[in-house]
Formats: sequence, structure tokens, C-alpha cells
Amino acid sequence: MRIDIVTGLPDILKSPLNESIIKRAQENGSVTITIHNLRDFTHDRHKTIDDTPYGGGAGMVLKPEPIFECVESLQKERTYDEIIYVTPDGERFTQAVATQLSLKNNVIIICGHYKGIDDRVRQGLVTKEISIGDYVLTGGELAAAVVIDAVVRLLPGTLHDSTSAMTDTFQDNLLGAPVYTRPPEYRDMKVPDVLLTGNHNAIEEWRQEQRIKRTTERRPDLLHKQ
Repeated sequence: MRIDIVTGLPDILKSPLNESIIKRAQENGSVTITIHNLRDFTHDRHKTIDDTPYGGGAGMVLKPEPIFECVESLQKERTYDEIIYVTPDGERFTQAVATQLSLKNNVIIICGHYKGIDDRVRQGLVTKEISIGDYVLTGGELAAAVVIDAVVRLLPGTLHDSTSAMTDTFQDNLLGAPVYTRPPEYRDMKVPDVLLTGNHNAIEEWRQEQRIKRTTERRPDLLHKQ
């Protein structure tokens, strides 16, 4: 999979996309992630990527020209399955959406900033809009990192245990079961006996019961999606 990120603030993304599992996925060839600086697609000496909004109002708006030029330069090199804009008013990002995106070959993610992007970008380029929640961030870079992390960990060869992602919270609209590791007792708190039996059928049955119990208590709305 290839992911191209279009941003005016590339440094924000460098650390989260070059650590841990995401770093390993790039090293083993599961994914190629390339960050494109919008300022490289400007033509004035100040490398201006934003301007005041028509009609007045607070804040600044990302200009359409650098974004169009950046995206179109990428489209000359390959075909993209999705051009995503991360925005608070987009489709809610879920595990199901992450799974769908993990099946794509080439994806562009556009990061907004300030008051957002000129709406002509959304009209003329964007094929999918994604929100990671009902709140507003300073820019789309952190939201893009969240989307990428959720998607890349689903790619074949990313996780050491390929079954791990398939048992994640939300993968089948249930929350995850409690997990434990050594020691078997700590500060008078014991690991459930069933997990120490080695009886894999009993352990799986216990985990499923715990998943249903936890979902019922914490996110009963998910049960209606079964």
C-alpha cells in the first residue's frame, strides 16, 4: 500500500510515522508513506499556502492552488483509489472504515489547517471525508496520523501475529476482553483462574463472555450493530 500525505506542516507527522509498528511496516515493505509539503507547490517568494476567507470572518483558509498542484502531480504518477480529506464534518472513522481502507492500493490524505481548506478542493479532488471524532484539532495532521496508524496495522506483514488485529476492539462490534500478563498475582489482585488452565476452548469462551459483558456495560449501542 502507498499513502501520500499533503500538508503544510510536515514536521508534525515525522515522529509518529517513524516509530514502532508504522516504522516496521515501512521497513518491511507493507506500506510506503510519503509526506508532501504544500509550500513546495507555491510560486511566491513567501511560499504562501493560506489567505483570508471571502466574506470576512476569523481565521485563515488553505489556498486551492498548492493543493490542486500537489495532488495532480501525484495523479500523473499513479492512480489513486481514494483522496481523503480529514475534517470534523466528515464520515465518522470506525474500525470498519479502517478495514476498508486497508484493502486499497494508493491513497492520498489531505490535511487541513487553520479554518480548513478552500471548498473547491473538496468539490474537485476529494473522494472521501473522514472525521476521527466530534471535536476540532489545530490541523488535520494528527487526525491523518490516527487514520494511518489504524489502517497500516491491518496490513499483512505489519503485526508479528496476524490474528492480533482480527481480535481487536470494534473488529466485530464488541469491545476487547480484559488482558493479563505475569505475575499471576499482584497487590492481592489475581489473574482469572481460567487463563492459567491451558484450556484454550475454555479461555476463548471466557473471553467472548467478557467481551459481551464489557460491551453491554460500556457501549451497549454497539450490540445493535451485530
